Amino acid sequence: MFKFFFLLLLLAASFAAGYYVGQRPVGSLEKTVSDLSKRLTASEKLVGTISQSVKNLSQGAAETVTTIERDIRRRQGLIEAQSQVAEAHTEMLERNYGEAAKKLAEAINAAEQSAQATRHPIEVDTLRALATSLREARLELAKGRPVPTKKFDDWQQTLDTLLNKT
Repeated sequence: MFKFFFLLLLLAASFAAGYYVGQRPVGSLEKTVSDLSKRLTASEKLVGTISQSVKNLSQGAAETVTTIERDIRRRQGLIEAQSQVAEAHTEMLERNYGEAAKKLAEAINAAEQSAQATRHPIEVDTLRALATSLREARLELAKGRPVPTKKFDDWQQTLDTLLNKT
């Protein structure tokens, strides 16, 4: 008997649910589907816009990192060149011309590396002119001839000027 009432209750519930669903107009269902598809399209556009923004941001960050790295290499080369020129000056004053020539060779390498890392043509030209002047002085020192102290001061001043540029 209990099973009979349960079956009767189940049939009544099924009939009521079917009647309720059947009473809803088809247009409201179509409207709901249409609204959902519009929302989906808007969401896809938003995701595309956000994706492009993230891509642009990451490219900008990569360019910034590259620029910073290049500037660090440029500055490191200038500092190394300045240090080697100072050491070469000290060695020359102590009449260690061979050591002074070696230090100038290291300064030349550092100046050339710094020239490769910079993007400013004027700075590149300045560094190349400095390297040429250092090569000439290196040859003089290798021959056992001293180089005027004023040249060392000029080189230091040039390197200071380049280091102070941002």
